[in-house]
Amino acid sequence: MPTIARKSPGSSTTAAPANLERVFGLGGWLARHHPRYEHRPAQLEMAEEVAAALENRKHLIAEAGTGTGKTLAYLVPIILSGKRVVISTGTKNLQEQLFTKDLPFLKKLFPDVRATLMKGRANYLCRQKLYDAERQPVLSGLDEMDLFAQIRKWEQRTQTGDRVELHHMPDTSDLWSKLDARRDTCTGQKCPEFSRCFITLMHQRAAESDIIIVNHHLFFADLALKQDDYASLLPDYAAVIFDEAHDLEDVATQYFGMQFSNYRAEELARDTEQTLKQKDLKIADVLAAVGDLRRRSEMFFDLFPAGEGRHPFDRRDQFLEGNRAHYSNVQNALLRLETELKRVPDRPEEINNLARRAEELRKTLETVLESQDRNYVYWWERRGRGIFVEASPIDVSAILRERLFEKVECTVLTSATLVVGGTFDFLKRRLGLDNATERVFPSHFDFKQQALLYTPQQMPDPREPNFGARAADEVVEILKATRGRAFVLFTSYQQMRDTFERVRSRVRYPMLIQGQAPRNALLERFRTTPHAVLFATSSFWQGVDVQGEQLSAVIIDRLPFAVPSDPVVAARIRQLNEDGGNAFMEYQVPQAVISLKQGFGRLIRSTTDRGVLVILDPRIIKMRYGQQFFESLPDYGRTSRIEAVKEFMERNAEV
Repeated sequence: MPTIARKSPGSSTTAAPANLERVFGLGGWLARHHPRYEHRPAQLEMAEEVAAALENRKHLIAEAGTGTGKTLAYLVPIILSGKRVVISTGTKNLQEQLFTKDLPFLKKLFPDVRATLMKGRANYLCRQKLYDAERQPVLSGLDEMDLFAQIRKWEQRTQTGDRVELHHMPDTSDLWSKLDARRDTCTGQKCPEFSRCFITLMHQRAAESDIIIVNHHLFFADLALKQDDYASLLPDYAAVIFDEAHDLEDVATQYFGMQFSNYRAEELARDTEQTLKQKDLKIADVLAAVGDLRRRSEMFFDLFPAGEGRHPFDRRDQFLEGNRAHYSNVQNALLRLETELKRVPDRPEEINNLARRAEELRKTLETVLESQDRNYVYWWERRGRGIFVEASPIDVSAILRERLFEKVECTVLTSATLVVGGTFDFLKRRLGLDNATERVFPSHFDFKQQALLYTPQQMPDPREPNFGARAADEVVEILKATRGRAFVLFTSYQQMRDTFERVRSRVRYPMLIQGQAPRNALLERFRTTPHAVLFATSSFWQGVDVQGEQLSAVIIDRLPFAVPSDPVVAARIRQLNEDGGNAFMEYQVPQAVISLKQGFGRLIRSTTDRGVLVILDPRIIKMRYGQQFFESLPDYGRTSRIEAVKEFMERNAEV
């Protein structure tokens, strides 16, 4: 369709609605070229709203129900606008879909559009590290040497240096961390490979692109760097599209906080040793300082109790009073390493980098242990072999208002799950977004006919001891009715494992459980195993797409309230209540509503999907706040009878 022209920067208003109609309308370009085209009036309406927001430099919040086609609804007006726009996604999978599927499709209509995919630096190979490793081997074991040889050949042909191209590299391999392009070990323009660096090339492509595709983590890492007056990761842009915008508060909280961990201390020690080895520097004082840091940090982290989980660190003053010597020893060890590195004669830039990291880590530890900033919550976590001591902002709304919404002329926040109780008030309040156009674009799925919401009668409260046994009984009956083909989703690993053990011997369908294999492998196994049942927790509540009868039920054991004892959640509850609000109704319930909508959203992914949604938690029926959940969900058919579930499945069974 050569008559649809893109807008050039600075040009006057174009006839965007007419152009959009010719793309999305009946008989339009999509109808003639998209292999799975369905006319979706809401898709055209959303495209028009995105075009208006870009043209008028306004913010837009748009809930677009599953099946709306929101990706193309924002991509086409972005391209027509002629502006440089950043698209920030919740997951790398969506990034890849945009870059490898959606944009190549649209290039048939807009052949001159230029786009770049940007990920965090750790996703890319550092050529200099690769060459250094070849000259001064830092490899361990035959497997690692064989993998290194494969990477060496790949480096000669890859255009991006993106790890995703290395299909045979195990997730558990330690080799990549020795070769990746993390900022901590980058020497920038002083590097001999700077002009050929994959990070340099990525930034050059981004500077020449109209569309830059990132994920929320990279976007907020960039925003946090700007806050500290460091160089930006992203080039200048006119607008940002946040897809899967329901995740923004959590990601922003992470990147505007601070963290000290045993991993960061060990990475500094390891990188120092490797750098000295690669540069053939045998400096005894530096190596002694590295050994001192390892010993002192190990003694410091041994002070934290065993047992996984996140814990408040409210009594840091008492901790320091009893353990001042251990804290001072780590601080002094970092200062000693920093000092010894600065004494290296004719030191290369890599050594300067290490000295800066030691100083930064020392200041971070001081902040998380001694700061009295009341806008932050202080906590620690033991996760696997890692121990993390953190300071997180309690409320990011003021930060985002100042750093994002008042600085960027246009933002579009979209997701299938933004509205709670018919309004965007919860999202706007948590993110500090005061002035925005608000639109809800309903899905064209017939949820009343396609999905049945089952809430069993006479279930005990989830806090009662017999809930687990009763929940397992219900799961067994539901799986018999659906012939397996289900996700059973939980809010905790303990509940998942308990129910799995209670159910596994009572049904004849293949049973999968999170942890058996990596997430993507487990999902693929579910897709390809007839009648499979997958037991999983939070990572499967969103970003998972299984179409067809293979997924015919989503069963959720409890309303997904955030754990109130979690330090960040507890601090937000306390702050809201102290300010005279009702944290339960203003924060905990809305957050749980959005999570439930995400979980249920796994089921109906196309007009031909049919299935049962189940919530075993009776509070959705018995408690007054349960009505807010029902008001926020699509208009599913509803029942409290297992017989109705069996009838629904029989009626919709494929012949």
